[in-house]
This record gives sequence, C-alpha cells and structure tokens, in this order.
Amino acid sequence: MRIAVLRERRAGDRRVAATPDTVKKLVALRHAVSIETGAGVEAGVRDEDYAAAGATVGPADKTLQGADIVLKVRAPDEAEAKSYPKGVAFVGLLDPYNSKADVAQWAGMGLTAIAMEFVPRITRAQVMDALSSQANLAGYRAVIEGAELYGRAMPMMMTAAGTVAAAKVFVMGAGVAGLQAIATARRLGAVVSATDVRPASKEQVASLGAKFIAVEDEEFKAAETAAGYAKPMSADYQKKQAELVAAHIAKQDIVITTALIPGRAAPVLVTEAMVKSMRPGSVVVDLAVSQGGNCPLSKADEPNIIEGVTVIGFSNLPSRIAADASALYAKNLLALLPLLTGEDAAYSPKWDDEIVKAAVLTRDGQVVNEALKGG
Repeated sequence: MRIAVLRERRAGDRRVAATPDTVKKLVALRHAVSIETGAGVEAGVRDEDYAAAGATVGPADKTLQGADIVLKVRAPDEAEAKSYPKGVAFVGLLDPYNSKADVAQWAGMGLTAIAMEFVPRITRAQVMDALSSQANLAGYRAVIEGAELYGRAMPMMMTAAGTVAAAKVFVMGAGVAGLQAIATARRLGAVVSATDVRPASKEQVASLGAKFIAVEDEEFKAAETAAGYAKPMSADYQKKQAELVAAHIAKQDIVITTALIPGRAAPVLVTEAMVKSMRPGSVVVDLAVSQGGNCPLSKADEPNIIEGVTVIGFSNLPSRIAADASALYAKNLLALLPLLTGEDAAYSPKWDDEIVKAAVLTRDGQVVNEALKGG
C-alpha cells in the first residue's frame, strides 16, 4: 500500500499524522510511505528524520502520486481535496457532524473518507481512540494555559513573609480531558473540585483527590449512555445543578469546562452571571468553544476580560503540544491500518468490520455513514 502524509493546512494546526517511529513500522510492514516536505517541522520532526526512517520526502504533488491512502490530522479544505487522486482514501479527524456539506462533496469527488471520531468505543479499538489521545493532552494543556493566565501561584506556599493560598480549580466535565485536567491541577498543588452528570465519574474524580460537586438525584443516577457519553439532562435537573454550581464557582480561581455531546451544541455551564461572581484575576478556560462553548462569553483563542475575569476558549489545545499530540495520534492511525490492509500489504479495507463500518463516511461516490445520511 502506498501511504501519503501531507503537511496540515488548517490554520493553527501544528500536528502531523506520522512520526519517524510509525513510518519505520509502516515500512517494516511493506508499505511505501511518502511525506510532504516540511510536514513535521512544527511538531519537531525534520525531513531527514523521515527519510532515515524509510520514507520518501518531496513536494505535495509527488507525495500524492499513486497514493492509496492519505493520513491526515484534520479534514482537507476544498483545494486540498481536489488535489487528491480520484478514488483515494483519507483518514483523519474530520469533524463529521459539522462538515456534512464537505462529506457530500468528498463523496461526489469519489473519495473514501474515514473519520477517526467515529471509531467505536469498544475494547479492541481503544488503541485507535484518537479522541481520547488528543483529549488527554488537551486536559493537561488547559491547566497550563489557565495557570499562566491566572497570574498567581497554584500551590500553597509558606514563607517568612506570609502564606500564599493554593489556587482553587473547578473542572466541569470528568471525561478524558477533565480527568487529566484534575490530575494536572492536583500535581501543581491546587485545591481541585469537579462535576459531571455521569454517576461513574464520581469515583474517578475522588480517586484523583478532587471533591465531587453534583445534584445526586434519580436522574443523575441514569445519566450515562451505553457508549459512556453524558445524556442530555432535563430542564429541571439543569436548574438545580446550575444553582449548586453557581454558588461553587463564585469561590473558584480557575474554572475549566470540557463538556461535549457528540453531534450537539455544547451545553452552557457557566453563565455571564457566574463569571461576574468570580473575583478579579480568576480564569475560565472553555474547551468546548468549537461547538458553541460551555460559556457564552468564550471567544476562540482570544481572551475576553469581564470585570477582571479572563474567559478564553481554546479551539485546538492538542496543537499547542504538537510533538506529543502527533506521536499519540500517529500511533492511533498505525493501529487502524491493519483493518485497511490485506495479507499482501495492499490496500484492502475490511468493509464488514464493525470499526471500519462505523468510521467510513463516504465510499463509491456515496455518503454511507448512517449518522450522516440525509444531512
């Protein structure tokens, strides 16, 4: 199989879909790998590192020539997609729910699109779970960004001149990103609390040394899907939870929001009134800004200062730690490729495999994914 890896063209994305380590393993599996010149520079990988691992390095048109599959981080824009050979497959974080027009266009171009977001959450697909690998780093980076904007110390410090109080950090949403944010804030010495509507998260939060904040009624006990995602909550529950959270947020120094529901707008968790209740110098870091935000005051990648409180939404935190994000993502892709390969190392997807079936968006000129049909 001929594999092409291009430089990412989406503004601000510094990641790359292959590393010298994964290239070496692909070559050992008898695949031919071509890398676009400069594809890994912003993730700390030189062209000569790829060449030493066995890849051919050259301009984009040469990289795509004869390719069976293109490995991507983000979806191609229209100009890039038009440069792909007809019939080629490409794999990436394609943002399917928000890109239905693009998906239809890819189908019309005869391209096979495979979305890493749609890899199912089953045991054998864990190593392919790109959402989790990237969210883990996003949760870590959210705390680092929040600590920088906060401008005060995170841990308690006792000095001859007096005591500096530990920062109070509140994490909203205890999924992969939220749990890593909790762990990171704890390592930095903060007093950490967290909330989530999924009952299973209470024990996870406590295991990391954080205090759990939630209205624990009957609806709360049934608030998780079989796939492990949070269910949308009733208006009544949201009102009770908002009252509890509002009182808690007023005492916090850093609030990190991570709540996302696939295919839906992000739920509003932090209102303008809550922000204004915080003391000047406090920070709200919104990881859901790309889906509308958990705080209506969030602006993508731009601080919004409200009565001394800084509110910021980060649209692509993994890219701010590009080397590690690329290394983990490239391993996710490497784990998926055997499902797209035959015994002779040729491009031969196992279309009936439950993982492939769930992740494929377009094939043979049609939108084939059930979640996107009719959209």
